[in-house]
Amino acid sequence: MSNKDGHTKTLRFSDALDEKFGKLAQKLNRSKLQLFGLMVEYFYKTKKDPADISDEMLKTSLAKNHDTYIRFIRTQEDTLLIPLKEEVDRMINNQREIVRYFNEQVVNANKAILTGQETQASRQKETDKLLQAVYGRIDTKEKLKAKFLMILTGYIKMREELGSFKNREKEELTESFRKQITDL
Repeated sequence: MSNKDGHTKTLRFSDALDEKFGKLAQKLNRSKLQLFGLMVEYFYKTKKDPADISDEMLKTSLAKNHDTYIRFIRTQEDTLLIPLKEEVDRMINNQREIVRYFNEQVVNANKAILTGQETQASRQKETDKLLQAVYGRIDTKEKLKAKFLMILTGYIKMREELGSFKNREKEELTESFRKQITDL
């Protein structure tokens, strides 16, 4: 390997390790020198210990981040989500009450309107019957007047034939009776 000043350094390792290193380089599609450089850079930047196969540092870091996210989510639940859910539930219950009240009012109003319409229809029928009775009586009254006039005229004629009154008095009497009957 060459460094900045152009000098080459060598590293010796066993054939078994060289074989593993070669397979790894081939699998990652890199040369052994590129892979070695990337490995050194990786461990340098991450400050990981290559002997720590279980990577406790990574686990600790992930657990710490996980705990931070969980605390954030719980805070959001407490400050936003739970109050929001409570307000939405309250709003839904209020809407249900409004709908229930509205339905009761509409049903009661409709019943009142229907009752009023039935009452009005009944009164209309009674009024129609009364008008028919009045018209019937008016017709009967006119017939009654005509019959009465006929009776009176017959009575007057009979009185004339008897001749008990003077003519002038008879006419006045006749006119007076006819006027009274007409005024009925």
